[in-house]
Amino acid sequence: MINVKEVTLLTRGDVFGSHKIEAIFKNQGKAIVTDFAMARGCYGENANTKTHYGTWYLKSSGYTNSVDFISSTGDTSWMLPNKTIGGIRPVLKGDFSNISEEEITYGEYPMWAVENSMQQFLEQNDKKIQRTGKEYTLIYPDNSSDINSTMSTPEFSYHGKKYVRIPYTNRYKLTLSNDNKYSSQKEKIWFEVVPITWIVDKENNQLISKNIINAGIPFCNDNQYNDIFEETIMYHYLNEVFQKEMIPSVSKEIPQEEKEEVQKREKEMSKKRNRYQFCFDTVKEEDILKGAIDADIPVFLHGASAEGKSSRVKQIDPNCFIIHMENATLDSFVGKSVYSEKTGRMMNLPPAWYDELVSLCEKEPHKNHILFFEEFTNATPSVQGKANNVILDRIVDGKWRLPDNVRIVGAGNEVEDSLAANPMTETVFSRFAHVYIKTSTKDWLKWAKKNQIHPMICSYIAYRRGEVLRSDYDGVYPNADPRKWEMASKMLYKTNNPLMLRALVGEEITMDFISFCNSRIITLEDVLQGNYTEEEIESLNVSERYATTMALLDTDDKDYEIIKEFIQKMGTEFEILFTSLWVEKIEDEVKQLENSFQKSKILIKR
Repeated sequence: MINVKEVTLLTRGDVFGSHKIEAIFKNQGKAIVTDFAMARGCYGENANTKTHYGTWYLKSSGYTNSVDFISSTGDTSWMLPNKTIGGIRPVLKGDFSNISEEEITYGEYPMWAVENSMQQFLEQNDKKIQRTGKEYTLIYPDNSSDINSTMSTPEFSYHGKKYVRIPYTNRYKLTLSNDNKYSSQKEKIWFEVVPITWIVDKENNQLISKNIINAGIPFCNDNQYNDIFEETIMYHYLNEVFQKEMIPSVSKEIPQEEKEEVQKREKEMSKKRNRYQFCFDTVKEEDILKGAIDADIPVFLHGASAEGKSSRVKQIDPNCFIIHMENATLDSFVGKSVYSEKTGRMMNLPPAWYDELVSLCEKEPHKNHILFFEEFTNATPSVQGKANNVILDRIVDGKWRLPDNVRIVGAGNEVEDSLAANPMTETVFSRFAHVYIKTSTKDWLKWAKKNQIHPMICSYIAYRRGEVLRSDYDGVYPNADPRKWEMASKMLYKTNNPLMLRALVGEEITMDFISFCNSRIITLEDVLQGNYTEEEIESLNVSERYATTMALLDTDDKDYEIIKEFIQKMGTEFEILFTSLWVEKIEDEVKQLENSFQKSKILIKR
């Protein structure tokens, strides 16, 4: 029997102080935030759609009458107490000495967003679904910070499960565990009510919520906290509202026949919603590019200079046939007519590139070859017009047809990004599928690791969170961009002198990079041999932890668990960075193996 005397919060000392609670400290203060709490306003670190680490309030007083809180990375900070972005991780006080387990479930609360088909069903049938009679109390951002100024949302019961429906009120755009990204405060979301899991703190005779389960509740009425928790809105909410609402409502037992009928109806609804069994997985721009090529649809890559448009095409077809459109003339692009003394007549000659492309396609008839119009927007309007005929009819100047295994890709800079660019006519624009390239820091790091970009440059870009991946171009001094960092890597490998980089990325970034290069790191060899101490890890600053993390990505599969255990000691942020890049590294290796296997199957078939 659980007998709760009081609901409270932890203090800074409980997490990091001399009387720290080991069950909390061993997780470095990080806590998984529920979808419900994120929808209510809690910040969730959006690194993995299944596991978000959120910010959560403590009850101890922070800097200048503020309230302490734990960030999504497990660090302590402070916040003005009249804000509502902190998450709530309740603690139950009482007599729990008879509990032997390390974790128990007790009470229930709305936590996780239901999957898409169920979202649609509940939304369409909310008037027909039975209410349990229970309601959950909410305070909205536009309400006053008075515990009595509240709104409530009813609990529904369907097929033995319980649900609530609330609007998304977080100011951040976040992806919840159902893989849906939410941004608008007008969006309504259905959540399932599930049991709450509690960590049993036997030493202090209390139960600590394993998750951050709610948010959107102001800590105090004003912007000053006098460190008397019992006088706060938060305390009254936890003890007068939450403690009652966590008690499960009683649902009537549904007859087996009704359950089977509901299951049958849900299955039929699922088929009708997705009759053709479409896949709705998230796609990247590279996926769209490859899909258009496979479907034989001309595709155009937009993006500023140095965004890696050409490299993306070459990743798909390393031997793609490139026409540099900025240098193309009408004769070089569509061929010309010449007088033949032998026949006494004019004869049409195809462009040189056409004969070369046909020869390449005939040698490899079972493979698609990309005809790549590089710098398409820098071509003259007359050449663009001729290219339009090639794109639409797959015929050069109305005379020479492209081989069937040719796929067309164009790329170019926008007019605002290049003085040499010419706008595409509506006719030309409409012939293409369009992909807009903007290299993210994560994508660039993934590419950089695969292409042996200097590890110190990778570490620096990751440490600066991509802020130095690009810098403004002023036409006077060098600026940084993804292509310049590739050149900088070659310079660094060749000269081993970081000062040389100022000719590529500019003086300011170079000096900052040099400062970063003087960071300490714990090497791969040190980790594998155990040649480090816990004190050394704790003494590493943020830049040194980034440098160490990136250096350890060169490990082999057999040493992965050793490296992963070490990375976890440096903190959640670095564990997530390492894991995400490692997973992508493995996925690339798997894809390479699959491609090799497919090629070998074709060879065997031949």
